[in-house]
Amino acid sequence: MSLKFAKPDAPSLPLTLVSGDGLKKWLADQPGQVQNWVRASGFTAGFGASVTYPSEAGESAGALVGYGTQTARSRSRFALARARMSLSEQTFHLVTDLYDDALNVELLGWLLAGYTFDRYKSQSGAKADLICPDSANATELEAIAAGEALTRDLINTPASDMGPPDLEEAVRSLAKSHAADITVIEGDDLLAQNFPMIHAVGRAASRTPRLIDMRWGKAGPKLTLVGKGVCFDTGGLNLKPGSSMGLMKKDMGGAATVLGLAHMIMSLNVPLQLRVLVPAVENSISADAFRPQDILTSRKGLTVEINNTDAEGRLVLADALALADEDTPTAIISMATLTGAARVAVGPDLAPYYAQSDASAAALETAAKQVQDPVWRMPFWDPYEEMIEPGIADLDNAPKGGFAGSITAALFLRRFATETPNYIHFDIYGWQPSSAPARPKGGVGQASRALLAALPKLLDL
Repeated sequence: MSLKFAKPDAPSLPLTLVSGDGLKKWLADQPGQVQNWVRASGFTAGFGASVTYPSEAGESAGALVGYGTQTARSRSRFALARARMSLSEQTFHLVTDLYDDALNVELLGWLLAGYTFDRYKSQSGAKADLICPDSANATELEAIAAGEALTRDLINTPASDMGPPDLEEAVRSLAKSHAADITVIEGDDLLAQNFPMIHAVGRAASRTPRLIDMRWGKAGPKLTLVGKGVCFDTGGLNLKPGSSMGLMKKDMGGAATVLGLAHMIMSLNVPLQLRVLVPAVENSISADAFRPQDILTSRKGLTVEINNTDAEGRLVLADALALADEDTPTAIISMATLTGAARVAVGPDLAPYYAQSDASAAALETAAKQVQDPVWRMPFWDPYEEMIEPGIADLDNAPKGGFAGSITAALFLRRFATETPNYIHFDIYGWQPSSAPARPKGGVGQASRALLAALPKLLDL
């Protein structure tokens, strides 16, 4: 797996990115044999298409990559990533008139096309290498790619090797590599230190629940990331059907994504105080499992009626959010694979989010477009508050009726971040259902690149 650029002084061939309109002009400047070769290959500069052309001596002289039309670019991402998978083992240097955001998107796509998950089976990945242009920041792009790879590796690893202890070990490894501090509250100590809902959700599993707390940075605004770390979700006593349980190794995708984002932030020395909270549990079944109609008292003191044990993610997040809120950071961002309703609303590509601050939402929207990491704002719709108030307790973890499931989940979480005006919640999918350029089928980060790009405005850096 190669997530780095080639050395700047490596021998290389030109890799020219051409649009559908620019191909004719490029061909006009080439020798006859190159014109004939490219035309005979059927290359028309379609988005991500590629062709290698020879010199007069018959050796490889360079390659073309199609950038397509504006319409094609609006429907896809990462032309260089698509081309990299078909290019032979060769080192190239890029020839293009792209610059700034558009150039960085393509270069990052090239790096991400080198990702393979090979923990259990040898995988053949992309063979071609690329020298990073002088106008781009190779160190920054490689750090972002490494953060995304961390997210994907964590999600792709099955629960047999990615339970709460393994997720803790992954955070410890990340903390060690960046000289961050880490503390862990585990098992019955969760009760002693007032994290009752994390304990309740995870107590039925043989691998004990825990709250992982990582801190990095000594100065600057405070940013707290909270990631749902449900390492496997059976649904609890409200057992999921087999068809719904098949992808539940990815139910810690929120934790995986905030850890990938944390790696980016720390690698790039973003001037802030970072805190990452991961409630790591398995939602399992035993005689000790929490039950429908139980009423739990949260860290914040709010009581919660359990109407479905399969709505467990918001419970563990609630205790972690309450802790985060006690520190009154500049911003709290939670990420979770929380509701099927979000997938029905926007599908697998978009990352829906809820923001207290219109200014934060505007910063996110701008950044998401710049880095082509799509997000979509959803409303904290106050009139739906009564839907999460069951009467017998302060809150209902699974309102009846089936309407507005993602919104009611977000409203539930907002009740635990009351002292931090800049609260943002992401209800992500964390999974690529079919392979696409730079995104093989499997675990995938969502919104981390958009958040990284938005941090200067989100936190007034």
